[in-house]
Amino acid sequence: MIKKLLAITLIIGLFSCDDSPIKPSENTLKLIEKSKQLQDRAEVLEKNIKERDGYLSKKDASSDRFSNIQDDEFVNIEELSNNFMLDMRYATNNNFLKESVYDCAKCFVRGKVAKAILQAQKELMRKGYRIQFFDCYRPHSVQKKMWKIVSDPGYVANPKGGSVHNRGAAIDITLTDLKGNPLDMGTDFDHFGKEAAHAYAKLSDEVKENRKLLRTTMEKYGFTTIRTEWWHYNFQGGKKYEIADFTWDCQ
Repeated sequence: MIKKLLAITLIIGLFSCDDSPIKPSENTLKLIEKSKQLQDRAEVLEKNIKERDGYLSKKDASSDRFSNIQDDEFVNIEELSNNFMLDMRYATNNNFLKESVYDCAKCFVRGKVAKAILQAQKELMRKGYRIQFFDCYRPHSVQKKMWKIVSDPGYVANPKGGSVHNRGAAIDITLTDLKGNPLDMGTDFDHFGKEAAHAYAKLSDEVKENRKLLRTTMEKYGFTTIRTEWWHYNFQGGKKYEIADFTWDCQ
């Protein structure tokens, strides 16, 4: 349609002139430029749609595997879908502890939690986004190690009572576009300042919309927030699971 409009515009410009050298009017030139811009935007949109459809067509876990997952078993989230992004900060030095406490980057959660995450991911991908994980299940022994490094309940849960992470029912996440580029959430992960709170208002409209999209989607599928951290989500009823201390194979 846009190509036809561009062609018609050029024809009008040609036939509206006499035998003198062709010189399109200013309005004609503006219409041509606008037509080009619309065509460029249409091409970008078409490309984005193809990319989205390409990601959506990736095969996730088989229906048999999905249906056989027990609610309380631990599941490697990457075995359910190839579309998740991992940026497991505690397997690196890029965290508030300034040291790695995991041997390798893996994301495990309880089976019921995994199913809810997969539903949220599918909805987000239809909108052009993906979930990226910062932290998932955290072994109790790692919780003790973190407490030893930073013994401050404002930053680390006291291992005496354990945390929802230790039960496999909490996740720290953000959103990316389909290419894996992180959305602007206003602060980095583990920013322990007022700016990370859900109620903090001095943020751009873009950041507010990004946080809202993440929150409303996760709440729709059974997750709750904590007041001070935009990235942290607990699965409803997650405290019923026992504290665990298994560690994953890095091979």
